[in-house]
Amino acid sequence: MSEGAVPVVDIGPFLEGGEAGKEAVARAVDDACRTIGFLIVGGHGVPGAVIDAALAATWAFFDLDEAEKRRWISRKGDFRRGYMPVGGNALAYTLDEESPPDLIEAFTFGRFDLPEEPYYSAHRETWFEPNVWPDRPPAFRQRLCTYYRAMERLAATLMRVFARALGMPEGFFTDRIDRHITAMRLNHYAEATRPPLPGQLRAGAHTDYGSLTILLATGAAGGLQVQGDDGAWCDVEPVPGTFVVNLGDLMAQWTNDRWVSTLHRVVNPPAERRAGSRRASIAFFHQPNHDAVVECLPTCRSASEPARYAATTSGAHLLAKTAKETGAATPG
Repeated sequence: MSEGAVPVVDIGPFLEGGEAGKEAVARAVDDACRTIGFLIVGGHGVPGAVIDAALAATWAFFDLDEAEKRRWISRKGDFRRGYMPVGGNALAYTLDEESPPDLIEAFTFGRFDLPEEPYYSAHRETWFEPNVWPDRPPAFRQRLCTYYRAMERLAATLMRVFARALGMPEGFFTDRIDRHITAMRLNHYAEATRPPLPGQLRAGAHTDYGSLTILLATGAAGGLQVQGDDGAWCDVEPVPGTFVVNLGDLMAQWTNDRWVSTLHRVVNPPAERRAGSRRASIAFFHQPNHDAVVECLPTCRSASEPARYAATTSGAHLLAKTAKETGAATPG
């Protein structure tokens, strides 16, 4: 797979609402999702100030000393909320592969400011569990919540694009994501100061779990790579003003594998480029409503291509995936 294999798609024409523009964007997205499951999205309309503020808050949090950050580890200790120190997980375990813990620290939060409705209150300790909010740095919560809202809107737009690309009514996914259970994770890869352990990466090879992921990443040595169908790994360099979007396993299953959920990883910097290799990213792991039924779309099956997967729900699928994520990792 060659450099630049991840296509850039400007979704501006879809947002403008013209039929020709919408159709052109849908065709480009369908092609990317069939071939590599990754695309670089421009023309998204998210204000640069919102992006810059979120990144500034991310850097500022990870600049805190270790003792301060550890104050914000969730009382549950499962890292679904709050701070996760280096050594908290090994993503290769999701593929049943043993590896040393990933060289990453993170901070995760989910839905917030939820309505006082039985639907939400019945699941406060599961799908809508309380967040852990640090009192430092200043404006951390406000900046990240503003960014989260922007990602909600972008994800909803992308799901409309997806529906059209799949030959479904544009609003097909709307009532399946209106009570979504999305988590957002801030990732920090410290500057490498020593060689990694054998087989150790910044983030081990894995696929994502849900419908789609929206990634904002900074540039430095040792970054994101995507595996092509030939087994080769391709660097995905951040493009200013864009987001990297990739499909998760749930969307591949929904489309009967017409669309692909692709292995990716975050590699270590080369020895000669360890200086200045600190990186940060913000990942919005979009996950439909926990009770949304996921079964093969009618446009993705035929007499010669029947459904490959039994129907499931978004929540059941996610639980099966996350059960493996932290089981073998030890907080460090």
